[in-house]
Amino acid sequence: MELFPAIDLRDGAAVRLVQGDFSRESRFGDPVELAGRYVEGGARWIHVVDLDAARTGAPANRGIVLEIARSSGALVQAGGGVRSVSDVESLLAGGVARVVLGTAALRSPELVDDLAERFPGAVAVGLDHRSGGRLAAQGWSLSTEASLEEALTRFDDMAIAAFVVTAIERDGTLGGPDMEGMRACLERSSHDVVASGGVSSIEDIRALRELEGGGRRLAGVVVGRAIVEGTIGIEEALVACGA
Repeated sequence: MELFPAIDLRDGAAVRLVQGDFSRESRFGDPVELAGRYVEGGARWIHVVDLDAARTGAPANRGIVLEIARSSGALVQAGGGVRSVSDVESLLAGGVARVVLGTAALRSPELVDDLAERFPGAVAVGLDHRSGGRLAAQGWSLSTEASLEEALTRFDDMAIAAFVVTAIERDGTLGGPDMEGMRACLERSSHDVVASGGVSSIEDIRALRELEGGGRRLAGVVVGRAIVEGTIGIEEALVACGA
């Protein structure tokens, strides 16, 4: 299972939110320096989200995303505000290894199909859900009628690299991951699944690594607050992932 230390960007800084609430923000300084520390600890991937762009669609922090991709030495998985072909092309040309489409995927599934064919292995779909399985869009500010189960089915026959599935109500809370929800995702999709939201301990990471559904296991885990606050170290997280 791959480890994806997370860096969320807002107004040029590395931040963490609680349940996507912009009023419950903690700041952690220079995101490029933070990425460098993660790589020094052994991280192979970094998960970067432009929170400003996720809400507005304008690439407010794209320069920082691309600087992390250029300078960190890590593979960067980037999302937030990716709405068009040109957005994807810009990110991939700038060194990003994998682009995550969330809002755009829900609005235009055909765009995902086209991009996944054009850029094999470089396009993922982000599915961010609240309890009950309803998906959210636009930086989680908009609730939709689409369900997690429906989306897993809708995109399953496309050549995407992975689903990145976030339990919104657990994100940033250190309340533990959504184990049963992740199991259901594994059972309903043939694609790689990356779990996100709620990881608070090495035990959580081990439990996710051992989780099975449909005869498969998770491909990765996104860990944000627990790593940036020092509750979990990169090195021990990698060991827990089986790296």
